[in-house]
Amino acid sequence: MQKEKLRVIRKQKGYTQQQVADFIATDVSNYSRKESGDVRIVKDEWDKLARFLDVPFEDIYEEDEPAVIINNDHPVFNDRSSSAGVITNQNNYDNIPGAIIENLQNYIALLKEENERLKEELKSISGARK
Repeated sequence: MQKEKLRVIRKQKGYTQQQVADFIATDVSNYSRKESGDVRIVKDEWDKLARFLDVPFEDIYEEDEPAVIINNDHPVFNDRSSSAGVITNQNNYDNIPGAIIENLQNYIALLKEENERLKEELKSISGARK
């Protein structure tokens, strides 16, 4: 969902996307995607944007539409449940494409295999020293 209030106020104040991006410590293309609604703006960034534009938070804030992720191959990434009293950051990852998640899961599997191989190698080295 495009952040129309943010865009309008930024333009009214005479700031470029580059100036705002520099203030929130991101590159202009990422900021552009945030403003267009393609990338989520997190709470800290909303606060920084309000300070930079010298407006109340409420004047620029627009909620993101809830995302629905259906990925039966990786149910862990679909789990929206939370235990009582546990705060999760699950919503911060809604914009990650499935291909990236799959790539990361494959990389984790590779690292686990390498870890096991190294453990075995360490055992053999330790056994040879005794």
